[in-house]
Amino acid sequence: MEYAFGLRSKPFIYISTSAIFSIIVLFICLSIGSSQISFSELIRILFASENTINSKVIFDIRLPRLLLAFAVGGGLSITGAVFQAMLLNPLAEPYILGISSGGAFGAVLSFLIGVSFFGTQIFAFFGALIVIMVVFIVGRRYGELDPNILLLSGVMIGAFLSALILIMITLLGDSLRNAVLWLMGNLSDANFDQVIYILPLTIVVSLILSVNAFKYNILSFGNESARSMGINTKLFKNFVYIISSILVGGLVSVSGIIGFVGLLIPHLVRIIFGMDNRIVVPVSFFIGAVYLMITDTIARTIILPAELPVGSITALLGAPLFIFLLRRRYNSIG
Repeated sequence: MEYAFGLRSKPFIYISTSAIFSIIVLFICLSIGSSQISFSELIRILFASENTINSKVIFDIRLPRLLLAFAVGGGLSITGAVFQAMLLNPLAEPYILGISSGGAFGAVLSFLIGVSFFGTQIFAFFGALIVIMVVFIVGRRYGELDPNILLLSGVMIGAFLSALILIMITLLGDSLRNAVLWLMGNLSDANFDQVIYILPLTIVVSLILSVNAFKYNILSFGNESARSMGINTKLFKNFVYIISSILVGGLVSVSGIIGFVGLLIPHLVRIIFGMDNRIVVPVSFFIGAVYLMITDTIARTIILPAELPVGSITALLGAPLFIFLLRRRYNSIG
């Protein structure tokens, strides 16, 4: 079993098709907003130096926001697919492991203290990082990550931090609205400074996770079988958990809590493309990117001139869609 495949193989066709589709959606979403921009004008703005109002709208507002949505949606989806495959649990996803609660605790603490916007991102990242390490230490058994202990410890730590967050929110004054928007997931403050470090981090980690995707197929046979096939399960699981969690911590620090992406998208991809993780893992990245770009476009245009937090849209669409997919999957099995 290996990751390499030819240009005519299923993995290559599905991955390349989903990548092209995500780029098309990016261009479409760039043209949608309070001021509609035609495709020809959009191409001219992107590839010619024009100093017009529409060019400022594209480069100062829409493009960084869509690139951030691309990175966050793709990153959450691919880590969700990896956690589900590695832990052999269909409900495993980045936020269930408590990472988002750690980020939320750090962010709300920064609002309470009154630090700058950039400081909020730092607090959120280190809050997530602390939870990552605590869950990692608690979730190991004989040096190897135990799926049940890992998930339960993540849920319990998340619940504990959520209680602390509620207490801190009651103490907030003028920063209450900012804290609530952050907790609901929000991309309205996107800028190229965020994109410059989040997008490369997301791409590098996603490539590492995708290159190792064939190993998740082997892990599905159990640890003993995986070891007999030459995989150091202890080292591999620890490595995947740490780099995936660090990526999620970075994503949470710039976007807040955007739910259902990491849980929903891998299930949707498996229903459409099958169970082969060589396809599921990389395709989840592009479909997740598409999903968040579309939902964020809806969030910023549905009640113009105001806008909604994108996390509210992903939850409204994601919850019923996940239930529908779940019923369809188990009805087909039955």
